[in-house]
Amino acid sequence: MKNHHHDIDDMKPFAESCEQNKDPILEVLSEQLEGASRVLEIASGTGQHAVYFARHLPHLHWQTSDVPENHDGIQQWIDEAGLANLAPPLELDVSQADWPELEVDAVFSANSVHIMSWFCVEKMFAGVARVLKTQGFLCLYGPFNYNGRFTSKSNVEFDRWLRARDPQSGIRDFEKLLELGRQHELRLVHDYEMPANNRLLVWQKARVVEF
Repeated sequence: MKNHHHDIDDMKPFAESCEQNKDPILEVLSEQLEGASRVLEIASGTGQHAVYFARHLPHLHWQTSDVPENHDGIQQWIDEAGLANLAPPLELDVSQADWPELEVDAVFSANSVHIMSWFCVEKMFAGVARVLKTQGFLCLYGPFNYNGRFTSKSNVEFDRWLRARDPQSGIRDFEKLLELGRQHELRLVHDYEMPANNRLLVWQKARVVEF
């Protein structure tokens, strides 16, 4: 009987990468989102990050979201955690025309833009700009290329693996993301170096200038 709880754990989706990067990301988020209250996580994946960050940042209301097929797994993590500040996943495919009606202080997404097509990355930035309050933050974690170049040999191999699986995917260029941000009045305010050749990029939605 005593193994029963462990068996339930084994059924939950689990990503090793989430386990490895959660503390470095938490360190940045706790500083960056100090004044925030509502956060939308895009592509919550397994749900591991959501539980970890909601538990360690109790001042935040953490809203998970993903495509429907990932909802069960996310919900398992949420149910087990039993946190009052963690909300069940919203149905969100970034390319959908109508996003959920939300207004948030921050958006967080990890390891998402290299999985989706560039078309979806464009749609994601447009959607983020709509749901984000003025002066709110977009925090994007993952590997990025600078000046069209890979930052490590492992990223070269990772990109090759991604493109073999889906030619529309691949590690994104930092400069292209900057340009995309500019189109939606999102200004890059931080570029944090993270372990394992990843970065955490932080944009802030521009202040509305009133005349």
